[in-house]
Amino acid sequence: MEPQHLTYPRIPLASKTELRQDEAMTDHLDAHEHAAPMAAGPTGPLQGLRILDLTHALAGPYAAMFLADMGADVIKVEPPSGEMTRNQGPWVRGDEERHYSGNYAIRNRNKRSICLDLTLEEDRETLLELVETADGLIENLRSGVLDRLGISWEVCHARNPKLVYAAIRGFGDPRTAPSPYASWPAYDLIAQAMGGVIASTGTDDDHVMKVGPPIGDTIPGLMATVGMLAALMRARETGVGQFLDVAMVDALMSVSEMSQMMYSYMGRPLQPMGNSVDGVSPYDVFATSDGHCVIATPTEPHWRLLCELIGRADLLEDERTAKLRGRLRHRELVESEIGGWIAARTTQEVIDVLGGHIPVGPVFDPRDWVEDPHVAAREMLVRVDHDHHRPTVVLNCPIKFNTDPAGVYLGVPRLDQHGDEIRAELAARRANS
Repeated sequence: MEPQHLTYPRIPLASKTELRQDEAMTDHLDAHEHAAPMAAGPTGPLQGLRILDLTHALAGPYAAMFLADMGADVIKVEPPSGEMTRNQGPWVRGDEERHYSGNYAIRNRNKRSICLDLTLEEDRETLLELVETADGLIENLRSGVLDRLGISWEVCHARNPKLVYAAIRGFGDPRTAPSPYASWPAYDLIAQAMGGVIASTGTDDDHVMKVGPPIGDTIPGLMATVGMLAALMRARETGVGQFLDVAMVDALMSVSEMSQMMYSYMGRPLQPMGNSVDGVSPYDVFATSDGHCVIATPTEPHWRLLCELIGRADLLEDERTAKLRGRLRHRELVESEIGGWIAARTTQEVIDVLGGHIPVGPVFDPRDWVEDPHVAAREMLVRVDHDHHRPTVVLNCPIKFNTDPAGVYLGVPRLDQHGDEIRAELAARRANS
């Protein structure tokens, strides 16, 4: 199926700040008018695979979401009360039925929902029947929870030797590498702290902070997706599945690899430097007259071109700024001179001069995505229709395939919306066996 491409006129970057606050707060009500429609059905390269999603919160649903976006039949197994984020909000204004919150909707599209009470023998058997039909299973419950319910990796493996079983936990699972913290609860903040991210983020050693987006969940989720795909490939070759385990802390340590390198080679970890980085200047966020933009000059040719474009050839002659070593010693001078030129211009004016020549970009938030031509060309915003409230917009799958495009094709499931359908599939399977 050919992807549908939308086009619309370029809107100046300055438009956001020209809106009054009350106007800006209502822009989201018509954002769906600028988004791509959902696809007619699954077209991704994972069509034919079935994944059982026994996850909650963020990391696990996020991992299963990418598999669903790429075409897998993902069955969301929920308790009678629903997955924990289903009822947590926020809610669309005017949604009286409240079948699912924004937190649930954003990462549970493209999935089918079945409600099972795993404390009941009948429902446990239904799940194990589903295990027999599945290629993979993802869960992110505390270590031992499913074991105590009689749905452990060992039980699932006995029912379906080809099954790949993925677990995402704060500190991992004892089956692979026992951690003394295995029983500890963990969330994004804990993973960012113990994974080295917070220590290298902030303005200085006394003012560290977490990264804004919950990468302590999303990065482990992505790593579980990668691990699942690798193990599925192996299972296809050997006929035998395996247990894979992603610890949230380990995943965040992995993305802190620059800090580990600096400690290993230089005896000190990566230091918090605000928006700057070690070893490059200028490389920072700068205030414009109506917002912010970022500029990076990782090489001397970038620096020379920047100075020429802004009419500051004198900085190429000044011994304090001509070479990188001098710019690092006189970072405040560099930022003041470059920042002064930027501050006198709008974000759009800066982009008009520097865009396409040196690494530069406006600081965006979702209000800007609605109007950005890159976002439109890449169809990164998708309209999701709901039968009980207005359309909403979700981020599309960022992985692009030219033959089997991934994408959003199925709306958000109500609790147990597909329960009868899935049970009928199991009954037909039993009848044909």
